[in-house]
Amino acid sequence: MKVTRTDIDGVVVIEPRVFADARGYFFESYCKREFDRLVRPVDFVQDNESSSVRGVVRGLHFQRPPFAQSKLVRCVRGRVIDVAVDIRKGSPTYGRHVAVELSADNCRQLFVPRGFAHGFAVLSDVAVFQYKCDNYYAPQAEGGLSVTDASLGIDWPVSLSEAILSEKDTCHALLRDFDSPFDYYTDLYAQ
Repeated sequence: MKVTRTDIDGVVVIEPRVFADARGYFFESYCKREFDRLVRPVDFVQDNESSSVRGVVRGLHFQRPPFAQSKLVRCVRGRVIDVAVDIRKGSPTYGRHVAVELSADNCRQLFVPRGFAHGFAVLSDVAVFQYKCDNYYAPQAEGGLSVTDASLGIDWPVSLSEAILSEKDTCHALLRDFDSPFDYYTDLYAQ
């Protein structure tokens, strides 16, 4: 697999080696040994999958400590723009984001460490999205940032005034009103 570092420390794009022929294709989507060596050691404990239609924007979600999650995400059907926002207080990249197109065609994955808010926008008629998480879902620890926060500078490829959002995703705070539960210096090596 090829690992590409982004402008934000810890967030990486992973591209598998795809073997294609007349029958179709094959690739190794995850190998713990290689992931630990090339990215960092992570023990994933839960896999999630969602299906969404064009115009859906999900996010920007996270779980508060001690239930925080690192995620390895990919789109196995369709196309999305996937976004990770640094919400670690004291981080030199606090409030900045990484945006990557993930699709069934490009087979890319994005690793989103703890201390980031995560979301995506659906660009295809349907998108099936998979998440590997290193901590279990804890509804009492849910948190989020508003996808409409212009200060984040996210170039969502869908009109947010027409986006399909869940009710709870319309109520998240703007970054300026947000008190992050993550600390860059405390959490840097505790992941």
